[in-house]
Amino acid sequence: MLNFPQIKKVSDHLYIEETDAPLPETLNPKTRYAFFSTLATGGKSLIQSCRDLHLRRTVCYKSLRSKYQKDPIENKRLLREARIAAMLQHPNTIPAHEIGRDNRGNIYFTMKLVHGYTLREVLNYRERYDLTQLMDVIIQIGNALAYAHSVGVLHRDIKPENILIGPYGEVLLLDWGLAKVWHQNPLSIEDETEGAEETGNHSEGGMTGEAKLQGSVMYMSPEQIDRDPEIGFQADIYSLGAVLYEVLTGSTPFQGNIVRVIMDQIRADIPNDAKTVGGGAVPNVLADLAMRCLQKEPQNRPTSADEIVRILKDDWAPSDLT
Repeated sequence: MLNFPQIKKVSDHLYIEETDAPLPETLNPKTRYAFFSTLATGGKSLIQSCRDLHLRRTVCYKSLRSKYQKDPIENKRLLREARIAAMLQHPNTIPAHEIGRDNRGNIYFTMKLVHGYTLREVLNYRERYDLTQLMDVIIQIGNALAYAHSVGVLHRDIKPENILIGPYGEVLLLDWGLAKVWHQNPLSIEDETEGAEETGNHSEGGMTGEAKLQGSVMYMSPEQIDRDPEIGFQADIYSLGAVLYEVLTGSTPFQGNIVRVIMDQIRADIPNDAKTVGGGAVPNVLADLAMRCLQKEPQNRPTSADEIVRILKDDWAPSDLT
């Protein structure tokens, strides 16, 4: 378990005045949420904290930014994300509470609000944590992916910024906004949200380039970059492997500031061996696992997230250092 400085939370303490406050005879869903505060502004979404006046708790409230509120594709994406979050019942995902429309008819959904640090923030101070603690984070994300894959959901945006670590040992895989699910009838035509994923502003911060893909290029598999219509769960295995590589070495598998150059590297180049980049302090088992995950061909990667979890739970040991 990673130990962080005390995180200040809203309404830490429970009081009887809150738990026993009378519930109005008529519940108006349009006045349920109040006291909004912005937490983050994504490429197309707005994430706020607010007070649920019915249940007397503070929740996370996600909606579209004003310029996208009338976009039918973005509304469909938000609706899909809300339902995926609600349907994924797993300890390492954040549950959705409610979906609705605000006073102007715009879609929103609410989720559990968790205070913590992203894995990106942890990696900025990587020297403070031992490898066992960091591998526990990867194990828990692997468990979340194994479950998601078992019910037919591909995340497609695994990166340190989407991994949240709470103050009580929680490890949560965030942001299912780019998740892919398949038609019940495989002969059905892909819907319009798929074709719209070629461009957007969900690119790695600080990068420049044209025709940016949605998601973070640094962690994308070759088939995701190529928008392969046959993309499968092995794309998430690659992305988790890229995160594992960075945790082990302090560096992403490929570096650069120009998107198209990084894309070409991911398609064609072999990343430096994790043992070499890690300065000889990376256990062989973990280094080999990361390199397997980063194979160009999906069939050459570990067969499942469960396999990754099993390897990480084995005795990879400090004695396995080279």
